[in-house]
Amino acid sequence: MANTYTQLFYHIVFVVNGRENIIIDRWKDDLYKYISGIIANQGQKLYIINGMPDHLHVLVSCKPTIALSNLTKEIKEHSTKYINQNNFVKGKFSWQEGFGGFTVSYKNVNSVVNYIKNQEEHHKLRSFKEEYLEFLKEQEIEFNEKYIFEEVI
Repeated sequence: MANTYTQLFYHIVFVVNGRENIIIDRWKDDLYKYISGIIANQGQKLYIINGMPDHLHVLVSCKPTIALSNLTKEIKEHSTKYINQNNFVKGKFSWQEGFGGFTVSYKNVNSVVNYIKNQEEHHKLRSFKEEYLEFLKEQEIEFNEKYIFEEVI
């Protein structure tokens, strides 16, 4: 659209179903590259992807023609198929329903990149649950904890 100028950055967080610790070093780089391709195929730009064995953080810039929920659905849907087709895990892999999506101002992009890059260090000090609840509270997002932390029983 002519005369439309945007700069939309999103920090997306999503979790392995049941919060299982199954994203392992042996194949996580392949997964990250695959997700990078999904984002590029959707016409968006990946800034960084990283995570822990039970969750991922992705920072993207998006054009205004795509909804964040549609992009995240594509990432989760196609990465699930990729993981299952390559038998990276025993049984059937899936992501937990839903995601966290947080807007990022241009001035804060570098700090979010560094935050995502240093996930292992952050989680030595704070659990994913503590981190995620802090994100939600800082952004004043209403939530029901019952639906956030589905764990394997």
